Amino acid sequence: MRIRVRRITGGYAEGEAVVTREPITFLGGVDPEQGRVVERGHELAGVSIAGKVLVLPRTKGSTVGSYVIYQMKKLGTAPLAIIAVEADEMLAAGAIISDIPLVDSPGGDVLSIRQGARLRVNADEGYVEVED
Repeated sequence: MRIRVRRITGGYAEGEAVVTREPITFLGGVDPEQGRVVERGHELAGVSIAGKVLVLPRTKGSTVGSYVIYQMKKLGTAPLAIIAVEADEMLAAGAIISDIPLVDSPGGDVLSIRQGARLRVNADEGYVEVED
């Protein structure tokens, strides 16, 4: 299945999907050293997003989250790519300074992608391919 998306940050990545229907806060909600969601009560609590394709509706919280994403990139614990239903300025800034492909405004329900599905994110050409 191919889904059209809007490019925020260019690039290409392939990897395993980690999908959440809940917004994520990077400042305090993600451990940058381990690349794990640590926010209590979050549906991904304890799940690693390191080296995965993160699919989420949007982010929440502090603009300092951009620097958490950058720190994760430097530590090797960042997502390979991010697919957001709606990317805000914090997420966009974090992806830009970290050189992580980021897309949003999907032409399909990306939040129904199966956990662990293989994804190809081609931000340059504006599409995501889903292998089930």
